[in-house]
This record gives sequence, structure tokens and C-alpha cells, in this order.
Amino acid sequence: MEKSEAKMLEEKLTNNKKSGWETTTDEDKKLIFKFSDEYIEFLNKSKTEREFVNSAKEVLDRNGFKNIESVNSISAGDKVYYSNRGKSMYIAVIGNKKLEEGLNLVGAHIDSPRLDLKPNPLYEDTEFAYFNTHYYGGIKKYQWTAIPLAIHGVIVKTNGEKVIVNIGEKEEDPIFTITDLLPHLAREQLQKKLDDGVNGEDLNLLIGNMPYGGDDVKEKVKLNVLKILNEKYGIDEKDFLSSELELVPAFNAKSLGFDKSMVAGYGHDDKVCAYASLRAILEAKVQDKTAICILSDKEEVGSMGNTGMESEVFDNFVAELLNKSGENRPNLLNKVFCNSSMLSADVGVIYDPIYGSVSDRTNCAYSAYGISFDKYTGSRGKAGGSDANAEFIAKLRGILEKNDIQYQIAELGRVDVGGGGTIAYILANKGVEVIDCGVPVLSMHSPYEVASKYDIYSAYRTYKVFYEEV
Repeated sequence: MEKSEAKMLEEKLTNNKKSGWETTTDEDKKLIFKFSDEYIEFLNKSKTEREFVNSAKEVLDRNGFKNIESVNSISAGDKVYYSNRGKSMYIAVIGNKKLEEGLNLVGAHIDSPRLDLKPNPLYEDTEFAYFNTHYYGGIKKYQWTAIPLAIHGVIVKTNGEKVIVNIGEKEEDPIFTITDLLPHLAREQLQKKLDDGVNGEDLNLLIGNMPYGGDDVKEKVKLNVLKILNEKYGIDEKDFLSSELELVPAFNAKSLGFDKSMVAGYGHDDKVCAYASLRAILEAKVQDKTAICILSDKEEVGSMGNTGMESEVFDNFVAELLNKSGENRPNLLNKVFCNSSMLSADVGVIYDPIYGSVSDRTNCAYSAYGISFDKYTGSRGKAGGSDANAEFIAKLRGILEKNDIQYQIAELGRVDVGGGGTIAYILANKGVEVIDCGVPVLSMHSPYEVASKYDIYSAYRTYKVFYEEV
């Protein structure tokens, strides 16, 4: 049956979007599933920012990257990285052009919403031992009760010894949990607003119930926990004062659905984009411009601190590249940034039909429709966000279409419903051309987020061509 003139005109002029799975070959599906399997394996051993940096360093060292502090000079083709206190990282592949002609940056963050232990966390109440917590980032507090939790992090003793903690992940490990009120006695709780159903001060981790000692000991269960920790890690209670211990879900990421088309796991925000950008720079070919992968910390709490993007540590890394490449005249750093382009690699929001009222269906991302660009973030009247220039978006569209990479452009949600931000504005304030560009997810900021395998692979392909062709 021949198409009508109107039908042909419709196909030519309208933006007809459809699932990427519909045009994916069997061979491409194998690549997509293989990439996602590798991501799942990486994610399951990299649930915290420190663990992600450690895993990334192992991969970089195996692939010929060198710590920039170990080299005296750099030139085209060199591959270097810098670890910022083991919690953020910058990775560079040096291009053929001078650095002052600009950089191709992909910036993701590797911290995720979680629960942190307070500085003095351990206490006993009615013969239960608990850790007191302080939540990190934007969470729905009720989602963190009655699920298995693991403890990850470091304890640093006054002599400088660093104790690595990871308990709750192995089959033989115990797990921990935060109890919730049984529905039979929750009448008052259930009358509260959802946000008030669980108080932040009540997110206390249950860690023990067995006493140690006789009647001369006041808190026997607490003492038994301290005894176990001392035997296992050689620490006492005061050592918690110099620790960074995080609670993360104890369940692993896995394929989701009968068709295994999605990945469910903790920390997609934003480790899915971080992993895709890391893989992309590992495999990027040396091109004209220097490519840099940014793995930042503290984005979930405003990017503050010396491991967040608001610090000047990244500027110092670029300045070090300039010095070791022989380009070091005054004010050159500013020129480098003004000539640079960046993808702020952060997750977006998938349209969820169960909660469709919060989205504008014509301006939202859909699962398996490709990587999602957010032209602007912020809230209400775009307050607090970065708004990408049309010329930059057009350039990116051309590159992706040339490479047959499916993409979509979306907003976070309906106007006045909410809002959010990324690290995009920080680099934009330096003069960099930047747009948010990442994998859209379901259940963002929950203990178990969902992403399409098609979109994950699309992100990897997008970041790779961006490193090589912008």
C-alpha cells in the first residue's frame, strides 16, 4: 500500500520518536547486554565514592594511564589521572591540539543518596545496640526502613592507619536494618504526611542484641559490639570520631524484567553515567582536543567541600596539565575553559505512567529512547540551573545523528512541580559550553533505581563520540 502525500510529509517533518529496541539488531543487542553485565559487576563492588575511585584506578592502571604526579611532562597521546583524596578523580587523554584550544569534558558524580553514621554513633537502648545515622542527599526516609543494609567506609586511627570496612555484602556476612512500625500499631503514623512518617532522628541502625559482661557493666550489648569491632578491626569507640561510614542497600544490582531489558540497582544516580564516561575515555582514540572524564563527589549535597566540583582542585588539575605540557602563560586557564565543551553526565527522569501527572508527556524522557539531554535544570523559572545554548545543542545533534545514536531532549518534570540541579552550572560559570546529558531512570534517589540497558549503552556511545569528535 502506497503512502499518502500527507503521510510522507508527516514522516519528513515531525519528530516521530520510538523505542530504540525496535531498530536494534540482534548483534547490537549482544553488545548492549554485554556492556550492561560489565556495568552491573562494576556497580556491585563500587557502591560508595571511595570504592568507585578504587575500582576506576585499578582499570586505569591496567590500561596504561599514569598518575599525573608521577610524570614530569605530557604530550599528545599521554593518558593521566589524578585522585582527589580517594573520593573524586579526573582522567585525561591528551590530544594533538594545544590545551588552550579547549577541552572535551564529560563530568559525572560518584556519590549517591545514602545514610551516614554520626560522629558518635553507637548507643544502647533496652538491650538493643544501634548506630545513629544522618541521611545524605535527598531521600524518602521511609524507603530506608525494613530493608537489608550494609556498612561501607573507612576508619582512620590517630597513628594514620586506615581500616577499610565493608560488611553486609558477602553471603556469610551479617546484614543490618532500620526497623519500622507494624501496621497493627501504626494508626497515628499512617495519618501523617508521607514525608513525616519516619523522622530523620529515628533512622537508627539495629546492630546487636547479645550482652557481654556481668552486673558491673552498665551497657552490656554495646560492650559486646565494641568487643567484636575491636577483635575484627582493632578499633575502640573513639575511633568512630575519625571515620566515614556509609549505609547502603545490601542487595546487588541485577537485570530486571522477563526480557532482562533493564538494570535495577542502588546508585544509578550517578554511577551509571560515571561508568559509561569512564569506559568511554578508556576506549577513546587520541584526537585533536584533550578529553577529560570528571568523577566528582558531593553533588548530592551541593558539590561543596574539597572533593566537590565547587572546589578549585579540578582547576588545579587543568593547570597542572598546562604546566606539564609547556603551556603556562598568565590567565591561560580561563581561556582553556572558555574554549571547552562539556556534557554534564547526570541521570534524568523516565516518564512513569503510574505517576504521569508530574510530567509533561511531550517534554519528558522515555525508557529505551536513547540518552536524554536536559537543556536546563533548576526549578520554577529555571532558577539555579544552567541553560544550554542552541548553537551547542545543534552541534551535538549533528554529531549524534551522524553516528546514528538515538537521543531525546527532555525536562525534569512539569513546571512548578519541583526541580533539581547538577554540576553543569559550576563549569558553565567558568565559561564552558555545557548541557546535562545522561541516562534517564525510574525511582531516582531510592535504594533501588531502574535504567534501560539500551539507554546505558547509548550513554557510553554518546560520551565516546563526544570525547573524539567535538
